[in-house]
Amino acid sequence: MHKAVRRHLGFTLPEVLVASALLIIAIVPILKALTAIHANTVAIERKTKSLTLAKMKISQLQAKSIYHFDENFDQSNLPLDGLYLCNIASQQVNSNLKALTVSVGMDSNKNGILSSSETEISLHTQIARR
Repeated sequence: MHKAVRRHLGFTLPEVLVASALLIIAIVPILKALTAIHANTVAIERKTKSLTLAKMKISQLQAKSIYHFDENFDQSNLPLDGLYLCNIASQQVNSNLKALTVSVGMDSNKNGILSSSETEISLHTQIARR
């Protein structure tokens, strides 16, 4: 009598389960890393946009100071671009010098107020009378 030779055509259930478990163990840390990278990318994009908007606002204030140096530049919760808001604080150093602080951030809670926790960038500069 001949014994029937059994051909192995597929994977057994235990082999599939072990392979699936190993795949899951390998993929979970990769997904966690990708999630962290995405969160960091979003934060960097917000800071970059805030920095660009703050520089733009300082340039506008420098131009304004040429003819309106004695005006008060203070403003709060000034809308800039989309959800980005700006706070401007000015302080007269002397009759020919003004110190400015421009803070920009995203209004993440959408209440129209830029809180200290939402501020991404604060730039400090001084403007001289011309």
